[in-house]
Amino acid sequence: MEILYLDNAATTWPKPPEILQAMIRYQETVGGSPGRSAHRLSIEAARIVYDTREAAADLFGIDDPFSVAFTKNATEGLNIAIQGILKPGDHCVTTGMEHNSVMRPLRAMEARGVALSVVPCKADGTLNPADVKAAIRPETRMIALIHASNITGTLMPVAEVGDIARRHGIPLLVDAAQTAGAFPIDVAAMNIDLLAFTGHKSLFGPQGTGGLYIRKDLDEKIAPLMMGGTGSRSEFEEQPDFMPDKYESGTQNAIGLAGLGAGIAFICTEGVKAIRQKELALTQAFLEEAGSLKGLRLYGPKDPEKRTAVVSFNIDGLVPSETAMRLDENYGILCRPGLHCAPLAHRTAGTFPQGTVRFSFGYYNTLDQVRRAVRAIEEISRGSH
Repeated sequence: MEILYLDNAATTWPKPPEILQAMIRYQETVGGSPGRSAHRLSIEAARIVYDTREAAADLFGIDDPFSVAFTKNATEGLNIAIQGILKPGDHCVTTGMEHNSVMRPLRAMEARGVALSVVPCKADGTLNPADVKAAIRPETRMIALIHASNITGTLMPVAEVGDIARRHGIPLLVDAAQTAGAFPIDVAAMNIDLLAFTGHKSLFGPQGTGGLYIRKDLDEKIAPLMMGGTGSRSEFEEQPDFMPDKYESGTQNAIGLAGLGAGIAFICTEGVKAIRQKELALTQAFLEEAGSLKGLRLYGPKDPEKRTAVVSFNIDGLVPSETAMRLDENYGILCRPGLHCAPLAHRTAGTFPQGTVRFSFGYYNTLDQVRRAVRAIEEISRGSH
């Protein structure tokens, strides 16, 4: 049975062949440690890392590549921003659709004396920017916002919230784990001050890669999450205070960043808008064909323009894990059931505590595969009644 991979929101697969080729090339011909020696292989490794940094900056409309600090994932970037900015007595505004990568560090900061306002969203995940504005206080020091839900696919009004944040002089932190590479992002046009992204999802890179964009001068207010060797200012025992070294302690995942650079190059060749249009067509086809199935409950906006290629559903009479098991064992369809590390979002959607079954389409999926998935759901739904 040919497998059908519909778990791209967890990690994209398959990857473009260029990614593996770039990583093999690095291992076979470079292999050096970037910034740790002066020999030719170390210099070549550093060049590859810089090229990836520059590519990421270009993709997100960032004018200075050194404003991008590499991390091992979006979670690390979010923690740097949240723990580095917020202090006891501060106030942060977030939403009812956040992933635990935002909520857990925010709850930890709340326990240390940071006040937290969680702005409610509608059941389909949509957010009214006016509600964010109403939650702002004099002591508000951050607005933290997911760009798109990993459950409902709902796209958040980042530009509108960014305008509100800018008018109030409050840094806006955006979790772009679900959108980087699959949806156009321009940090200047959208008034984003801090952008956390992961490499292994829609950027097509390997696991263990990601980054955090920090607006110029804002890094002065953000303490590093970790300190240690950076390959720079080695004569001092104090952590460097400049970007990106301030946040990049320890030997970098250079081979992974080589793969990430190749992933971003692939995206630039294909075009973010073209990728978005293909995934939009897949999502629209699923919503249209599955929307009429009896016993099926779909979550998120009905308009595919207002969401990413992530769709969640439940079949009446079956818990999500049972549905996912049948999809895998009987139809070769791979997906993710449960709470998806976002219990708050499931409370908003009304699917807590059982969660949902999530299909997440990607660039390599086809309309025929969408129809295959719909047929499988239909058969399972008929058998559950």
